[in-house]
Amino acid sequence: MGVWQLLMAGGVMLLGLLGVLLPGVPGRLLVWAAVLWWAMHELSGAAWALLMGATAVLLIIQVIVWLLPPRRLRGVAVTRRTALYAGVGALVGFVVLPVVGAVPGFIGGIYVCERRRLGGHGQAKASTRAAMRAAGTSVLVELFGCLLVVAAWVAVVLGT
Repeated sequence: MGVWQLLMAGGVMLLGLLGVLLPGVPGRLLVWAAVLWWAMHELSGAAWALLMGATAVLLIIQVIVWLLPPRRLRGVAVTRRTALYAGVGALVGFVVLPVVGAVPGFIGGIYVCERRRLGGHGQAKASTRAAMRAAGTSVLVELFGCLLVVAAWVAVVLGT
């Protein structure tokens, strides 16, 4: 597989990660489709193992999201800017402290956005708590699963 094809697969995965944060965009599906496309062109044992693992992880994530309480966004100021800060925080946390850093990074991103918007620590803390109760948990679970799949793909690509 050529460099351009790898970059295209990585770009689709990046779009999928961003899609997790935007309502109505099938982020998980984009990440899975990029892994499928890559595995169909790679045709190695590692590629097929990664595809099976990615499928299992994303299906488990789907079940977990279904089991979580429904999102209650009314009355909570969860904006696109908040989602962007949370996503960037999760990505930075995932890179700084692999795998487990995504959770504190996600929450920290929401807090930073709310602190900039509201000004005070107490108000930002309360707003972050409300945002996590409303929609943050399901988005965090979905983003974490997609980040695991992308990290595994990067590891397999760099390992071959």
